[in-house]
Amino acid sequence: MKLFKNVFLVLLLSLAVVACNKSDDDGGDGGDAAEGTVTAKVDGANFTSMSIATTAVQTSAGGTSTLRVQGSDADGKGIILTIIGFDGTGSYNVGGGADIFTNAVYVEANVSNPADSQSWMAPFDDTVAGEINVSEINETNVIGTFSFTGKNGNDDSTKAITEGSFNANF
Repeated sequence: MKLFKNVFLVLLLSLAVVACNKSDDDGGDGGDAAEGTVTAKVDGANFTSMSIATTAVQTSAGGTSTLRVQGSDADGKGIILTIIGFDGTGSYNVGGGADIFTNAVYVEANVSNPADSQSWMAPFDDTVAGEINVSEINETNVIGTFSFTGKNGNDDSTKAITEGSFNANF
């Protein structure tokens, strides 16, 4: 239940205020994720989402565009990247000061006991906890890279998500 409360809180806070932390960078390298996947190293262990459980969504409301990329594997592990205030290719900081509008979550869902599911969220304080780089976007997909350190609200443990890349279809 705490997982759902945490994810809901991140979404609610993200929608409460509109801001963007985009640099003038063009997004850099697109990474090496195969089409329809999200890949990363989670504390050094490989993560690759299933294409059937990977998606990207871009929405616009009140003049603000939001990009969300998410992917899950067969074991219930997943990564969710959200950029509120998305305005195209470039580099977006995850956190930094009061900026909570670009956020990232790593989840380990426990299907047999959902109350035992865990999530590691970024940002978790006022420092920059990572970066999402969008290198390509068109009508059918979005490509980029990411890295972040997430913190578990239940036990204060952290996980380093490195060498992340996505190639997700809309």
